[in-house]
Amino acid sequence: MRRTSALTSTVGSSPHRPRLTLAIAAGAALALAACGTEKTGADGPQSKPADTAEVRPGAAFTAMLDKVAQSCPTSAPPEAPPTGPAQTPPPGSVETPPDMEPIAPTAGPEVELNAHDWCASALHEERIAQALWDLADPTPTRVRTILNDLGYVDERIHDLRQSGATTRFLLDLRDKGGRLCLEGSAAGENTVVDKCVAPATGPFTPGERKQ
Repeated sequence: MRRTSALTSTVGSSPHRPRLTLAIAAGAALALAACGTEKTGADGPQSKPADTAEVRPGAAFTAMLDKVAQSCPTSAPPEAPPTGPAQTPPPGSVETPPDMEPIAPTAGPEVELNAHDWCASALHEERIAQALWDLADPTPTRVRTILNDLGYVDERIHDLRQSGATTRFLLDLRDKGGRLCLEGSAAGENTVVDKCVAPATGPFTPGERKQ
């Protein structure tokens, strides 16, 4: 019995026990610090979910064009006016005098806009005109704000200027090989928006448009 007590006393008072306890505590602290660092790196402000990435203005503009014209036919080259000899009218039909024959257009939207752009132009004209009709004081700044709210980016707004109580502007709506542009005059209830034809390629030049 005495020998057992002496052995227990010797183990309990071993000088290596405090050192072992400190080593274990230090290891636990390092492990916690490492976990904290790893969590901060994963959830910190530098990591950004993919769905929060900003949409480029060009992509948003193209998406707006697609949405407005979603009911229109796909883009296709404009149909050329009929050529060749005139067809002989059936017997008994009334022949139109030569000076009354309609003249087929050779330039302008009727010839140079494809079916998709012709359809889309009417939809753009309506939505823009409706947004500008209630504008009592159509200054260039206010007109630009409304056009921006509708999805028309500054890069596609041209020649925005005020003349008296009217603000005029041009919109470059060329997309997928089309040549559509719009010419508008914001004047309250007298607002007018009409289609025009832009150059097929190159930068948009207001002076080269065709009506």
